Amino acid sequence: MAHADIGLIGLAVMGENLVLNMESRGFSVAVYNRTLDKVDRFLCGRAKGKKISGCRSIEALCRQLTKPRKVMLMVKAGKPVDDFIEQILPFLEAGDIVIDGGNSHFLDTSRRASYLAAKEILFVGTGVSGGEEGALKGPAIMPGGAFAAWERVRPVFQAIAAKADDGVPCCQWIGDGGAGHFVKMVHNGIEYGDMQLICEAYHIMRELLKMKADEMHDVFAEWNEGNLESYLIEITRDILAKKDEDGTPLVDKLLDTAGQKGTGQWTAITALERGVPLTLIAEAVFARNLSAMKAARIEASKILKGPKPVLPKNKKTFIRSLAQSLYAAKIISYAQGFALMKTASEYYKWNLAYGNVAMIWRGGCIIRSKFLNNIQQAYEKDPGLANLILDPYFREQIEAAQKGWRAVVSQALINGVPVPAMTSALTYYDGFRSERLPANLLQAQRDYFGAHTYERIDRPRGEFFHSVWK
Repeated sequence: MAHADIGLIGLAVMGENLVLNMESRGFSVAVYNRTLDKVDRFLCGRAKGKKISGCRSIEALCRQLTKPRKVMLMVKAGKPVDDFIEQILPFLEAGDIVIDGGNSHFLDTSRRASYLAAKEILFVGTGVSGGEEGALKGPAIMPGGAFAAWERVRPVFQAIAAKADDGVPCCQWIGDGGAGHFVKMVHNGIEYGDMQLICEAYHIMRELLKMKADEMHDVFAEWNEGNLESYLIEITRDILAKKDEDGTPLVDKLLDTAGQKGTGQWTAITALERGVPLTLIAEAVFARNLSAMKAARIEASKILKGPKPVLPKNKKTFIRSLAQSLYAAKIISYAQGFALMKTASEYYKWNLAYGNVAMIWRGGCIIRSKFLNNIQQAYEKDPGLANLILDPYFREQIEAAQKGWRAVVSQALINGVPVPAMTSALTYYDGFRSERLPANLLQAQRDYFGAHTYERIDRPRGEFFHSVWK
């Protein structure tokens, strides 16, 4: 007999936590996992005594769902999603809903939405951010796909989502096709940028200022009380305070190679395809690639020499400048991410509401931060804002931080401390504010060797010319 409000397939930690979150909000949930032992362990463990029923097959799961059926997939992106969709389809009927809550590529989500629409099945591709803790206590949720499904999934999604300080659920409808997963992808790209910027600030403190973990902990604790307040600053504060068994800082014993799951790379590739200068986020991806070259870096360190770092004369002043640099570059990271969303929204005709996106990210997600309220306000005042740094508030913030930003980047480069994200953020800002760039010479070079033609400043746009340069 059908009794479950929603079914979920995929009982890794994220899946389990979402199920427990749903049940705690009053929903009954049917669950299935390809490895049946996981179902049994879940039912005998964390799910014991709760309104959660385990199923031994996909058919059994679908039989337990009230109509229209809602089946959520929390499985690995790519082929596993397609495989499970094919396994579910025989047990669904017109109007039923399939939800993909994994980190799928947005183009795959668009394809699946069209494929299932032809079979009268509603498909929702939803980004879920917040990690394991967010899944259990309240994530940020970014649903997109078949809008007809929204009223059916909204009560569940908004109930389990994080709530911002004003009580608003961190879940709103994003748009058609792959819009939800696209916004989640950009979220992850900004996350890459934020994390790299924080790591560069940490690296400057360690390598240039010769600060110990406890001292850095105090700095991040102070920063988290000001305009840099965010989840990532908060956890960095906690990480720097963590001691190993011998009483020394645990962070100092971690290998300096960073992993990645691909969403930052997708963001950078999409920006290249759409012609959006996503320089900071791309540098954050490349920084992880460089960190992975540990063996090569060890050998290079024995051969390649740089300057001997010289401590800044006024440490406290420099730390204040470092906070300004981190904050200004963080604004650029978000500005680039929203610029990519704007371009993609126009290209794919999604009509994204950027204020809503900022509102969703205010709680639950990894990049939640104090100034997302300011981003929401900026787009509410001007939904067509060309670039976030043109908003009066953010323009003033960057202008106030600019002197410290330039001082930090300059000192880092002079002293041989790598700061690719902070540097690319600054050069993006300087490039964006430049009325004239050297691309006129570049166009001449292209015309010289390839007859690619060029436009002239003294002729109307759209008229092209070619010269014999030699």
